[in-house]
Amino acid sequence: MAFDVAHVRGLFPSLGDGWIHFDPQAGMQIPDSVASAVSKGFRQLAAAPGGVYPAAIASAETVDRARRAVADLLAAEPGTVVLGPSRSALVNGLAEALPALTWLGANVVLSRQDDEPNIVPWLRVADRHGARIRWAEVDVETGALPTWQYKDLIDERTAVVAVTLASSTIGAITDVGAIAEQAKSAGALLVVDATSAAPYLPIDIGELGADVLVVSAERWGGPRMAAMAFRSTAGLDRLRPLSMDPRAEGPARLEPEPHQGALLAGLVASVEHLASLDDAAIGKRRPRLVTALDGVYEYLQRLTFYLTTTLQHLNQVNLVGTVDDRIPAVSFTFDGVSADKVVRRLADNGICALADPPSRALARMGAGDFGGAVTIGLGPYSTPYEVDHLVRALGSLG
Repeated sequence: MAFDVAHVRGLFPSLGDGWIHFDPQAGMQIPDSVASAVSKGFRQLAAAPGGVYPAAIASAETVDRARRAVADLLAAEPGTVVLGPSRSALVNGLAEALPALTWLGANVVLSRQDDEPNIVPWLRVADRHGARIRWAEVDVETGALPTWQYKDLIDERTAVVAVTLASSTIGAITDVGAIAEQAKSAGALLVVDATSAAPYLPIDIGELGADVLVVSAERWGGPRMAAMAFRSTAGLDRLRPLSMDPRAEGPARLEPEPHQGALLAGLVASVEHLASLDDAAIGKRRPRLVTALDGVYEYLQRLTFYLTTTLQHLNQVNLVGTVDDRIPAVSFTFDGVSADKVVRRLADNGICALADPPSRALARMGAGDFGGAVTIGLGPYSTPYEVDHLVRALGSLG
């Protein structure tokens, strides 16, 4: 069955504002089901879990439901899912929770393809403990992250390898499996930021070979909450506890404070929303997620090809990166016009886009020499008409 974008658009009341939303990196539009779940949660889930009265029991059940929802999304076990307010908070907590001896004479392998939340916490902990930083570089022509370089970067002293599954600005998908082989042979912890890929690709932590996966729900239409899944409970149990509650067990050991129940309800609703994007999806939530995300990816692959092809017909537009294996995210520069001015012109035409988002990859590829890059992202509600309107607006700048 063909992906029904008209049906999907009907799930997002915010699309009625008349704007074209090409900025999922700043947060996907929120479907009505998620907004309703959060609103209901604020009315019913005020109590923190831990009590024996109905409100506290309901909050505890919502925490469990949130762990199960993320586990289904990542093909993980609910008992390995840590919840948190943001990617940076979770990765920072992970870095702090690793045993102190981890860093003795160690090195950390980072990638310039990653977003800052999977870079800065590791830089800080390495600086504090005297660990060395090694950088994996992007291919300045294609925008891909070559995996052959990890053979030289990872050795017996590597403690952590942090890498993204997909670039939020260039869209390039990383061959994490190849990196996982190198990390496993060295006994290094492989931390994969799957945030940018999660709205578009079925993700399986076991198939990727990652030790830890991090995702952030606002990228697929959920509330501003994040989650971190471990491949096994053994990897979780060896970490130092972060919780203020000395009785905390399992993943709760890495959660300093109780969570807002309403946001957790929204997180559950957002995963269920993803699973419902394709009417052909049947069965339990995990197989429905796989079917639905396969449909989303196929539709957006075609739309991304149309987007990049039409942009290349504009003489003043220069695409940053030529990689084919990508999520629907594209960055470009515009001859003689800064990214900020381009985005302002797009806004004048009712189009939301991002001007020069923080990206070490874009900086490495020289986007700053051309006034910065404009970053465009597609959602399951994006249409060819919207792409055409974008191209017309850019053409008016020439």
